[in-house]
Amino acid sequence: MRNTIKSVIVIIASVIGFGANAQTKSESNSLLWEVSGNGLAKSSYLYGTMHMMCEKDFMIPEKAKKAFGKSDKLALEIDLDDPAELQYMQKMSLANEPLSKVLSKEEYQKLDGFLKETVGVGASQFENSNMLSIMSVVMMKALSCPPKMFEMEFLQMAIQRKMETIGLEKIQDEVTAFDKSYSNEEFIEQLKYYDSKLFQDMSKVYNSEKLDELYAMVIDKKFMDDNTRHWMLDFRNENWMKSIPELMKKESVFFAVGAGHLAGEKGLIMLLRKAGYTLKPVMK
Repeated sequence: MRNTIKSVIVIIASVIGFGANAQTKSESNSLLWEVSGNGLAKSSYLYGTMHMMCEKDFMIPEKAKKAFGKSDKLALEIDLDDPAELQYMQKMSLANEPLSKVLSKEEYQKLDGFLKETVGVGASQFENSNMLSIMSVVMMKALSCPPKMFEMEFLQMAIQRKMETIGLEKIQDEVTAFDKSYSNEEFIEQLKYYDSKLFQDMSKVYNSEKLDELYAMVIDKKFMDDNTRHWMLDFRNENWMKSIPELMKKESVFFAVGAGHLAGEKGLIMLLRKAGYTLKPVMK
């Protein structure tokens, strides 16, 4: 079960691309935001995660633990405590068609060469895998260290407290967004940017809590054009906003989602403010 959940989180990480070296002016250096006002009985919290990083770099700040302790419910992108979601994840890891039929001859040869160089096996070993499964393997290889995952840690904390866990969407929603975002050619081109330095750079920025700089890394043009940004971030944020207000109306919810969803004009912080809520960075 733990390996299945890990696979789900790797898929979630695959859905959000990572860029590097872009910077914007930061509004507030915090990954944790308090949501209050607009008739809420209690404050809720919005926490930006990095779906996976090296164990040596991993930490949950005390302020996040305190906010979690005040919350009544945990909301993740995907409900990792839902057996149906985990079963779907296992099914969708297998492709409907063989990889050699999905890709053109040129695309297959390019992917084959890349996989042999980076993973050590050719495309034939992934003949019955889909693109997201291949990307998850490449990402795990690029991380090159024992991984830790925020979603897994928060889930365990919730289980210990007998705290209800919910998902803002289904894994199928994420897969659909991915399919609408990348052509096979774009997907293969993107793979070459995943390496250990990328994760190191992102982990450093993440742990410094420079939210807007982190957002700029996520939307780097190597990974996201306007179409990709719409489906991977903006569209999903808007969908989540259809349920977030009702979820936190009568109880405190700890929302833990990828940090790339928080910032930007169409990020959750701005969308919640436009909906009438007060968003305040929690600094300590």
